[in-house]
Amino acid sequence: MRHIDILITNDLDGGVAPFTHGDLQVAFHKLDRSGELPLLDGALWAFVDWVLPEISGLELCRRLRCDPLTAQAHVTMILEEDDQDARRRALRTGADDYMVGPITRAALLDRVLSLKLNDPNEGALRALALGGLTIDLAAFQARWHGKPVPLMPNEFRLLRYFVEHPGRVFTRSQLISALGKQEPAVDERTVDVWIGRLRRALRAAGAGNPLRTVRSLGYVFDVP
Repeated sequence: MRHIDILITNDLDGGVAPFTHGDLQVAFHKLDRSGELPLLDGALWAFVDWVLPEISGLELCRRLRCDPLTAQAHVTMILEEDDQDARRRALRTGADDYMVGPITRAALLDRVLSLKLNDPNEGALRALALGGLTIDLAAFQARWHGKPVPLMPNEFRLLRYFVEHPGRVFTRSQLISALGKQEPAVDERTVDVWIGRLRRALRAAGAGNPLRTVRSLGYVFDVP
């Protein structure tokens, strides 16, 4: 099953329910002013509005290109009108292409499907590394200095998210949201169970305990 994550900066006419087409799954995520991203499972595509409440679309495009998690995203700038100067500025800033808004869910999906269905690299997974820890996303395997760290799916996804954001404190509710566990709702204390299992697995592999509890706040993965 292939997967595409779509970031949008405005409400979408037609809604943001997940979309399935054959072996392709498409998930929508609202990119809010905090810039906080959920766990992204596939190829990434961002649709950025030219005008935003607190930041320009051009500046947001620059930030996406500077963030290692989004630097390789396909970025489509949504222009208010088909203006030649705006097109040039969007492409110079790092956008891959543009559309004239407002756009609908159907128009957005048409654009994605027309370019991605025949792309052999679409959805290609990657590996992550932090110190002696490596995360092989294709094999769904974590390793500490080459030694496998056996993890259940929730703990694996949690570790991946921490490795993507080392040194940052996350509350339980933020972790639930990042892992896409809002529906059906997950009790916040379930995060403590995931953390406990993850800690035990890391210790058993010789990685120590890089997961630190921050009292009254949440958890942080300390940089080795």
